[in-house]
Amino acid sequence: MALSTDNLKGVTLALLSSGFIGASFIIKKKGLKKAAAASGIRAGVGGFSYLMEPLWWVGMIMMIVGEVANFVAYAFAPAVLVTPLGALSIIFSAVLAHFILKERLHALGILGCVMCIAGSVIIVVHAPQEREITSVLEIWNMATQPAFLLYVASVVVLVFVLIFRFAPCYGQSNVLIYTGICSLMGSLSVMSVKALGTSLKLTFEGMNQLIYPETWFFMLVVVTCVITQMNYLNKALDTFNTAIVSPIYYVMFTTLTILASVIMFKDWDGQSIGSITSEICGFIVVLSGTILLHVTKDYERNTSRGTYTQISPTLTARLNGEMLKHVEDNEMSSNGEIVVNIKRTDLYEK
Repeated sequence: MALSTDNLKGVTLALLSSGFIGASFIIKKKGLKKAAAASGIRAGVGGFSYLMEPLWWVGMIMMIVGEVANFVAYAFAPAVLVTPLGALSIIFSAVLAHFILKERLHALGILGCVMCIAGSVIIVVHAPQEREITSVLEIWNMATQPAFLLYVASVVVLVFVLIFRFAPCYGQSNVLIYTGICSLMGSLSVMSVKALGTSLKLTFEGMNQLIYPETWFFMLVVVTCVITQMNYLNKALDTFNTAIVSPIYYVMFTTLTILASVIMFKDWDGQSIGSITSEICGFIVVLSGTILLHVTKDYERNTSRGTYTQISPTLTARLNGEMLKHVEDNEMSSNGEIVVNIKRTDLYEK
């Protein structure tokens, strides 16, 4: 199926977004390591010296540019096309980390990259055409249809139950609590971002949509959902291993976003069963590649640490520059046996 002009613009912006965001992770990490080496205190244990590091700010600017490109992409292409392409940022990050940070890319990690690319190509080829919209009022009518209102009500109820009933009891032990809140709110934020992006696109084309209160309502929903989403994503990342949080969050967020888009914008209306099946298969391939990338990344990290003495996360988090030096200087115990030999750069790796 040939891509429409709008879909082509959306795909291009989504690819640029993935490139900028993936590269920003590497540049920010380089900045964090450089700042930690200069100050002796990592950001993870309360250091803020990275704010004075130009390299970190270059990475932050690249991330902002990437997020803006992703925002604009939703104004041109369906969410079922743009959202899964976000997985490509992981590929950019993994490849750049291999060459710049010298982090070895496992053979299975390379397979994960290939799967993400192959799945993305399948999704792009079989993606539905973007529906032509001439007013924010059309989007409002889609957002207030009974099926989507039922979805919104279900999301709100689930989020409140998770926040007030399950999070206090199980938030610190079950990764699905925080990631579930992020994913549910994220699906609503993407729908609102698409509505707001389309409104701004029409405004720039000469059809002012800022005069409608519905545009400002969508903006309010975007701000509310994004703040909630980021708050609980930070909680999840702070509590659980990133290699566990990232694939689970990507799977749940992308699945719920596609479901919300299909309900609200009826992306699959008019498509053949074959095209829909191909999109779903492509999505599954991308999910599998993403999970494989994260699993092998965690495997490499664990095996690289296997020759060193195990240190608990709690203890490591309390080490500052002076304590690290003290550990290095005391390589031998009083009875002459080797106790530990840990390089400062190894502990600063994360």
